[in-house]
Amino acid sequence: MSNLNKILENLNEQQKQAVTTTEGYVRVIAGAGSGKTKALTSRYAYIVEALGINAANILCVTFTNKAANEMRNRVRRLVGDDNDYGYITTYHGFCVKVLREDINKIQYPKQFVIMDVEDQKTILRDIYEELGINSKDCSHKQAIRMISKLKESTNYLEYIADGNDVITNSGQLLKDSKLLLHQVFLKYLEKQQRNFALDFDDLINFTVYIYGKYTDVLEKWQQRLFYIQVDETQDSSPSQFYLVNILSQKHKNLFVVGDPDQTIYEWRGAQPELLVDFDKKYPNTQTVVMNQNYRSTPNILNLSNCIIKNNKIRIDKDMFTNNPNGVDVVHYHAKSDFDEGLFVVSEIQKLVREKQSKYADFTILYRANHISRMIEQSLIKEQIPYTIWGGIRFFERKEIKDVLSYLRLIVFGDDLSFLRIINTPSRNLGKVWISNIKQLAEQNNISLYEAMEENSFNRQSSIEFISLIEEFKKRKDEILVSDLVKEILDKTGLTEMYRSDGDEERLENIKELQNAIIALENDDTEKLTLENYLQEIALYTDMDVDDKKTDRVKLMTIHTAKGLEFPYVFLCGFTDGVLPSYMSMRERRLEEERRLTYVAITRAEKAFYMTESEGYNFQTGMNKYPSRFLWEIKENLYVRQGILPQEIIDEAKKILEKEKEQQQPAEVLEIGNKVTHPIWNEGEVKEKDDLNKIYHVFFEQLNAIRPIPFDWRGLQKVED
Repeated sequence: MSNLNKILENLNEQQKQAVTTTEGYVRVIAGAGSGKTKALTSRYAYIVEALGINAANILCVTFTNKAANEMRNRVRRLVGDDNDYGYITTYHGFCVKVLREDINKIQYPKQFVIMDVEDQKTILRDIYEELGINSKDCSHKQAIRMISKLKESTNYLEYIADGNDVITNSGQLLKDSKLLLHQVFLKYLEKQQRNFALDFDDLINFTVYIYGKYTDVLEKWQQRLFYIQVDETQDSSPSQFYLVNILSQKHKNLFVVGDPDQTIYEWRGAQPELLVDFDKKYPNTQTVVMNQNYRSTPNILNLSNCIIKNNKIRIDKDMFTNNPNGVDVVHYHAKSDFDEGLFVVSEIQKLVREKQSKYADFTILYRANHISRMIEQSLIKEQIPYTIWGGIRFFERKEIKDVLSYLRLIVFGDDLSFLRIINTPSRNLGKVWISNIKQLAEQNNISLYEAMEENSFNRQSSIEFISLIEEFKKRKDEILVSDLVKEILDKTGLTEMYRSDGDEERLENIKELQNAIIALENDDTEKLTLENYLQEIALYTDMDVDDKKTDRVKLMTIHTAKGLEFPYVFLCGFTDGVLPSYMSMRERRLEEERRLTYVAITRAEKAFYMTESEGYNFQTGMNKYPSRFLWEIKENLYVRQGILPQEIIDEAKKILEKEKEQQQPAEVLEIGNKVTHPIWNEGEVKEKDDLNKIYHVFFEQLNAIRPIPFDWRGLQKVED
C-alpha cells in the first residue's frame, strides 16, 4: 500500500474533505469524538506526501506539549522519520523558536531566560523587600495575575524591548504611579530586563512586537511557512490568533480546526467567536463540519445535543453516531452528600460485579475540587482504589493537612504534626532554633513539643505557640470539634494566611472540611470527640497508595478531562451554584458553564450519570437545587433515580424565573419623563448622567432630587 493510500484509509467523507482541502482559508468544525486529531495529522502528512511540501514549511500549533508530541508521533507513523517535525508545536514553543533566531533585533541575547511561576515569585520577593511591602498588601498570586493582565496590552514593550528605558525611567515612573500594583509592575519589568528574562506572556508578545517593528523578520517567517494549521482554535486568545493570522498573510493557507461548543477557557482569554466568525473575517473560507461521533452512544449524544443547543455563540451541528444505543443516561437525586457518594460507589461496585468492568473504566468529574471530598470518603470506606488527575486528594491538600496537624498535635503531641505547623503561619523560628529543639528532645528522649515546653530559648513566638496549644487542649473537651477547628483557624492565623495569599480555593476546601465535621456531629447520636474524629479521619489520610497499581477509579475536574474519553462517567455535584458556578451565574457567563457541562457529557463512551444532592450550599448561602441545566434536558433522554420532591422542582424553577425577570434590561428613561417610585411616588427625570449611568429625579413628595441608577427596577415610567 502506498503512503498516500495509508494516509487516506479509514477516513469518512468529512474527514477526507478536511484532509484534501489544502489551499486557502479552511475551517473545520470538529465535534466531540469526531476524530479531530486524526484529520489534523492526516492532513499534515497529506501535504508532505501528496503535495511534496517540506515539513520545515508547515506550522502546526496546538495548546499542550502532550498534544504536540502525540501529533508528531502520529505523523511519523504516516510518513516516517526523515523530516524534522519541530514546527508541530505549541504557540509558546513556536515563539521560542522565533525568538532564539531573532530576539537580538531588540538587543536581547538569543540565550534569554524563560521564567516559570516560581521564578516570578522569586522576583516578587525581591521587589516586596525593596518597596517595604508584604503579601498582606498584595499576594504573589494577585501580583502575577495583575502582571499578566497588564501585559494584555503590549505597550510595556516600548519600555522593556529597546535599551535601558525601564532602568533609567523607573524612578520617575514609580514616583508618578499612585497604585501599588503599578509600582510592582514597573519594578518587575526592570528586573526582567536586567536578567534578560521572559515570562510566558512575553514569549508571544515579544514575537508579535518584533514582527510589527521589523518587517524583514516578519517577511522571512511568512515566506518560510507555506501552510499553517491551528488545533483547538476555539481556545486561542486574540494575541495567539493574531500571530497565525499575520504569518498566513503571504501564502494565505490557514487551516483552523476546533469546536466552539468546547470553549471552556474564556477566563484566560479564549474567544469562541474567533472560530464562529472565521468566515466573516475570511469571506472565501471553505467550511467542513465533522459531526460523526465515534466515541459515545446515541443516548449520551442526544443528551449533549439537547443542552448545547441553548447556547447562542456556536455553529449548529447535531452530532450523530452509528454506535449502538447502549444504556440509559441516569440522573440521581440524593438526600445528602453522603447519599450521593454512596450511590456513585455502589453503582461502580455493581457494574464491576455484573459486567466484569475494571475500576479504571470509571471516571468521576466535578466542576469544583471540593466536591471530591464526599466521593473520596465513600471510595475509601468501600476500599475502592482511586487516583486524582491534575490534583491531589482532598485530605492530602496542604490546607487540610495543616488543620489536621493542629488537631493531631493537640491530642498526640507528635513530632510530624509539630514540624509541619510550628512555622505555619510563620513564627520566624528558623533552622537553628529547630535544630536546638531537636537536640534537646533527643538528649531527654521527649517529643519536640515537650522539649519546647521545657526550653523556648527565649523566643516570644514559641512561648505564644505553647500557650495557644495548651488553650486548645483545655477547650477540646468543652466545645464541638467543628467549633474547635474554627478557633484554630482564627487564633493561629491560618485563615488570614490563606486569605492574604488570595487563594480562595484553599479557603473553600477548609469550609468543606468544616461542613464534613458538622455533618458527622449532626449524624452521631453520641457527641463526636476529637479523638474519635482523628481515629476516623486516619482512614482518609493514611490510606496505603500503591503507585504501581493502575486499576483505579479516576477523579478529576471537567477542565482536566477536556480532550480525554472514558467508558463510564459520573458528573457529581450537578448543583446550581457549582455547575453553573455561583460566580458565573452572577456575571452571566452561563454559556461557558453550559459548554463545561457539554464537555463532561461527551467524555463518556458507554454510560453517563448526573448526580446531585439536597442540603445547604455554603457557597451560595442557599438551599441546594439541581443544576438549572437539568431543566433544559428533555425528560425522555434520561431516567431518574432517587426521589426528587416536586416542591424542590417548583422552588428551583421559581428562582430561575425571578432571575430571568431581574436580567431583563430596565426601561430607558429620558429627561422630562414622569416616573413612579415605590416609596416616594411621583417624580420627574431632570438630568441623565450617561457616564455614571445615573438618573437625577425630582420627587414631589420630597421636594428634592435623588440619584437613581439606570438599572434599578423600582422606577417605572408613567405613560402620558
